Amino acid sequence: MPKIVDHDARRRELVEIASQVIAKNGVEGATLRELAAEAGFSNGAIKPYFPTKDSLFEATFTHVFSRTNARIERRVRGLRGWDAVLAFAQEVLPLDAAALDEARVVVAYWALAAQSPATGQLMVQQQAQWRQWLTDWVAEALAAGEVRQGVSVSNAAEALLTFFEGAQIVGVIDPVGGSGRSLRGQLDQLIDGWAVWGSGSDKGDAEGESRDGAAG
Repeated sequence: MPKIVDHDARRRELVEIASQVIAKNGVEGATLRELAAEAGFSNGAIKPYFPTKDSLFEATFTHVFSRTNARIERRVRGLRGWDAVLAFAQEVLPLDAAALDEARVVVAYWALAAQSPATGQLMVQQQAQWRQWLTDWVAEALAAGEVRQGVSVSNAAEALLTFFEGAQIVGVIDPVGGSGRSLRGQLDQLIDGWAVWGSGSDKGDAEGESRDGAAG
């Protein structure tokens, strides 16, 4: 009797293996031959799921972005304003080994996107989601009286977006400026330039949290 293959599970398995190989070897080192070897398949066994290397990479990056966003949504549930921004940081900043590997995959994708407008569309969609969240949270902080007079909501949200995306690059290449302590300190400095901290803020608690053991 032929073995029944769960094709959706097989696709997920290949995407997970691809993310691990890209994190370890980069895009150039993530050949279909190596991916097949890691999965224990022949090269031909990958083709029905991902006919090209680009199609596998796109699925891998989509998976990583979706996984990150799912964690963010769980983490920020019930939070508003600056508390939500600080909780968001716990899932985006490369503060542990798992998050650092995730950042390596994202940075590898950016390198591809910089050379291909079509590839970059996935990043545009990702940015739009993060931009909307950050804008909403800064606007909530403003409505709660927790933003200094004269601060632009849109400019603050864009600065935060630039910081979080840049932090992933720095975390990958710079063990000093990209350390968890340094990145948290940079974020504190950035937000403290805009924020008026009220008695109800959970800033201290959010900063002290660790992502160790968080779902990947």
